[in-house]
Amino acid sequence: MGSMVSFTAPRTAEVVAESSRALGDSEVRIRTLFSGISAGTELTAYRGSNPYLNKKWDEDDRLFVDGATSFEYPVDGWGYEEVGEVVEIGPTVQSVHVGDRIWGTWGHRTETIQQEARAAARVLPAGADPRIGIFSQIGAIALNVILDADIHVGETVAVFGLGVPGQLVAQLARLNGATVIAVDGIASRRELATRLGAHHVLDASEGGVAEQIRTMTGGRGADVCLEVTGNYRALHEAIRAVAYSSRVCVAGFMQGDGKGLRLGEEFHHNRVAVIASQISGVAPALDHRWNEYRLQTTAIRLAVEGRLDVTSLISHTVPLSEAGEAFRMLDERPQEALQVVLEVEADR
Repeated sequence: MGSMVSFTAPRTAEVVAESSRALGDSEVRIRTLFSGISAGTELTAYRGSNPYLNKKWDEDDRLFVDGATSFEYPVDGWGYEEVGEVVEIGPTVQSVHVGDRIWGTWGHRTETIQQEARAAARVLPAGADPRIGIFSQIGAIALNVILDADIHVGETVAVFGLGVPGQLVAQLARLNGATVIAVDGIASRRELATRLGAHHVLDASEGGVAEQIRTMTGGRGADVCLEVTGNYRALHEAIRAVAYSSRVCVAGFMQGDGKGLRLGEEFHHNRVAVIASQISGVAPALDHRWNEYRLQTTAIRLAVEGRLDVTSLISHTVPLSEAGEAFRMLDERPQEALQVVLEVEADR
């Protein structure tokens, strides 16, 4: 018998039992070591604001439809930032071994069973910090933003929002040859962005961000703005801050109506292109070469090589049994945390 995190009602996360089973011949059992909480997407399910809980997603028409829902409470095993250790293999398994560290996505649960081929494609290099593995998906999301943004060497890129994905986006934009302006209202996040290589930081709480960015760029504005906050007012400021006929790339998971977004102003008069970056696909010009798995493996490789610093983003590591309090902290006191990691006790 294992356990997993379940959102049993809005703003209620509980650790509940989950049954286990015997392995098939070509399967492996992975005991979870660490599972990271996404303070964006996961909190929409925790809070009840996720559109899947209020409408039904029609796969054929690709539309949200009123009158039904795709999910309902309890929402079990949410999460997409996991790493674990192989503890058992099926009799025909040859390419995965007991003790291998596997990264991937299987939710906040104590174990997962996977096919050999899938696990073999996600083995962490020996000696790598296992916590790197929890950043495969959020790293892929951040890298996808960079590809969607089409950044060129020598350009100025403004990153709005310095949570975990924003910190990764800022690092990757710098690796891509950009001068990075990092924007956030929380001082500790601006300080971390500076340590991780951002060239300039701006305090969003002071206002006038677009004006400051235009001053810093000789009146032009940022070549690209990357919105990673999920906040409509931040999106509006990103639109104000970008150069004429340029691009704002939006990765934040916006919720509800667009309060604070005034599209009749700079968006209209400056011919701003606003595009969505979402992990279900890559930019059309790249989809013959890039896919989600390549994004994930690239993020992991960059972290293992030390070119992308992911472990510095971890602010809290707590036992899986304290998941309820971890979610409450992220919901009610987000300024206190960055990447919160659930650790599975060794005796489970």
